[in-house]
Order: sequence, then structure tokens, then C-alpha cells
Amino acid sequence: MHTILTHPALVDCRRLFLRDYEIYINIGVHDFEKLAEQRVTLNVDLYIPLSMSTPSMDQLNEVVDYDFMRETIKTIASQGHIQLQETFCDDILAAMLKHPKVLAARVSTAKPDVYPDCHSVGVEVFRMKPQ
Repeated sequence: MHTILTHPALVDCRRLFLRDYEIYINIGVHDFEKLAEQRVTLNVDLYIPLSMSTPSMDQLNEVVDYDFMRETIKTIASQGHIQLQETFCDDILAAMLKHPKVLAARVSTAKPDVYPDCHSVGVEVFRMKPQ
């Protein structure tokens, strides 16, 4: 079985990550979910070829800025009510892949306050740009 990290296209990549980023957004299909914001945690992994992410002058413009991940998520979340976590994940993933240096991305969202008997419910998606 092929795992993400053993895919040949990702062998020479650097992985940038954003872990447990917590935001409050309008998300959900049920009426009660449309009345107030919900807490959502996000995790993002970006895979960038080493040739595009190895700084030679120790300058920010030589790499992908971490702010790109946070600001992109904030922008998408601020665009109004989102029905499904799947839609939210897909929109974030598509935006991450628009960055010219990003070869692949993994995005997960979780709603930790939905059920009292589990940590969270969520969605994860991974995609690579066509080679």
C-alpha cells in the first residue's frame, strides 16, 4: 500500500505544517448549527519541492510563508456560512494548491464540540498537482 509520504513525487519535498489551528466559524447543515459559530480545528500539510524551498540567502521570499496557510483559511472562513466540512476542506485545499511552489497538500478539519462521547468529527483530503 502506498502512503502519502512514500509517493515518489514527494521524495524531494519539504513539508510545511500548520497544527491544531483553532477558529470559530459558521458551519453546519442543522438549524441549530446556523445560529452560532462553531469551533473548528484545522491541520494543513504543504509539500514543496526542495528546489523551491531551500533558502540560499536566508530570506522569506525563498520559501512559502506560514502566514499563507493561516490567512488563506481566515479568508475562506469569512466568506459566509459553510454547510459541510467537506466543502470547507476542498476549498482550502484548492487555495493551497494555487500557490506556485506547492506540489501537494493535505487538509483536515475537525469539529470538537459535536458529540460528548468523542474527541471530534472531521474530514481530511489530500491532493497533488498533476505531474
